[in-house]
Amino acid sequence: MTAMKPDVAPTLEIFDLTCETLIIGAGAGGLVAALAAQEARQSVLVIEADPVPQGSTALSAGLIPAAGTIAQAEAGIEDTASLFAADIQAKADHENEQALVDRLAAASGPVIDWLSETFELPFSVVSNFNYPGHSRRRMHGLPSRSGAELIDRLRATCEIAGIDIICERRAHRLFLDDDGQVSGVAVTRPDGGVETIGCDKLVLACNGFGGNRDLVHQFMPEIENGVWFGHNGNRGEALLWGRQIGADLQHLSAYQGHGNVAHPHGILITWAVIMEGGVQVNREGRRFWNEAKGYSEAARAVLSQPNGEAFAIFDSRIAEIARQFEDFKQAEASGAIKTSETLEGLAGDLGLPVDPFLQTMSDIRTQGPDAFGRDFKGPQLEAPFLGVRVTGALFHTQGGLRTGEMAKVYRADGTVFPNLFACGGAACGVSGRGDSGYLSGNGLLSAVVLGKLAGEAAMR
Repeated sequence: MTAMKPDVAPTLEIFDLTCETLIIGAGAGGLVAALAAQEARQSVLVIEADPVPQGSTALSAGLIPAAGTIAQAEAGIEDTASLFAADIQAKADHENEQALVDRLAAASGPVIDWLSETFELPFSVVSNFNYPGHSRRRMHGLPSRSGAELIDRLRATCEIAGIDIICERRAHRLFLDDDGQVSGVAVTRPDGGVETIGCDKLVLACNGFGGNRDLVHQFMPEIENGVWFGHNGNRGEALLWGRQIGADLQHLSAYQGHGNVAHPHGILITWAVIMEGGVQVNREGRRFWNEAKGYSEAARAVLSQPNGEAFAIFDSRIAEIARQFEDFKQAEASGAIKTSETLEGLAGDLGLPVDPFLQTMSDIRTQGPDAFGRDFKGPQLEAPFLGVRVTGALFHTQGGLRTGEMAKVYRADGTVFPNLFACGGAACGVSGRGDSGYLSGNGLLSAVVLGKLAGEAAMR
């Protein structure tokens, strides 16, 4: 597909085709928006740049945090939107706009219940380990615990509902009326031809800008040397359009990293291997930080170590928990994860110096915080032991267009565009200003909740 620079132009008198609600991007946010818009009796069209809808959703673990759901109640978990909101703000050091936090937390449970009851998506709660920063177990996922299953189920649900999804169409131009209302877009076909689509309402669900190396260098240079683990289609169209039309752009230095990507295999290793009692050591066989802080800030911590790598160390008990995730099973099948009956043997398999590694493992405290501030809980690691070489990666950006009620996009002057909406990576999320504010699941939280609000919003 021919690449064209995103731009903005005056509206056209005639478009090649028109619809009521147009959605750019067929990730989780866009497809949820489409289902909500159709339920609100709007004619819907989704355009997607890829041959098949996948995006960042397919690369994720597919887990969505939500409070007060039916699934939580069935699992005996008591949770509220206010607790969830407090957890979000605590992780981000209260750098988020409170109204946005409250909006996402309050709508999270109803969105999961809506997807479960209306469309029969079989969400359940991850109930056998805790995610960092969450005071309740509120991560909801489909049976395989994979983003690929989530996006496939959402796509199939849209197809059954008769929603049109046109792939291999990358939007490159935004058309605006004189009064600031969006009137449509121009898209590029695979053959380089251009089509124009008029709309009454536009939802930007085209994700963030992690695939645009110039923007990453500009806003988050500390992670630009990390592995890019997101979708290459995340080129920042929403941000670039926002600049041109005077939208309010917030927290562009915010992102989700991950410090537990199998290297060089490029497979995500669930953070459960750490939260259940595992540790990370560097090439010298020594621990180097408090791993319980979170997997997003782990990316910078790991990249700062020799060769920009580390080794996640855990045991068979933890591995059994991790096997609920499809990625972990793939990592085992690929040979990325080594197993040994002794720590000495594991050190040899991983190429670590034996004596420092053994000393590190013997120094792990069983009670109270250690020198890094980590308070270990649960049983000590026992044979057989497992380990995997990992590196730090950039998963997706968290800053973007500031949104208000019903996910409408704000102008820089505090007013809102009357018919422009944003969700997911196109919108500013609730992860503060950097990487440490990312609470597990924030990306899909912003996608599905803002997508639902944007989709069901009345047209201009």
